[in-house]
Amino acid sequence: MTVQAHLESLQKKHGALEEELHSLMASPSRDDREVAECKRRKLRIKDEIERLKSSVH
Repeated sequence: MTVQAHLESLQKKHGALEEELHSLMASPSRDDREVAECKRRKLRIKDEIERLKSSVH
């Protein structure tokens, strides 16, 4: 997998987690631990995206 393809894959995952997070936050019976875990996964992916972008340039 090329760096660009990997980057695009990570960006799609990040977007999917963003949608999941919005869905979790909109739920009246949301689980705060689940929200926190989703935020952690999203942040890890964001960090990986930034790392890849900086290594390409």
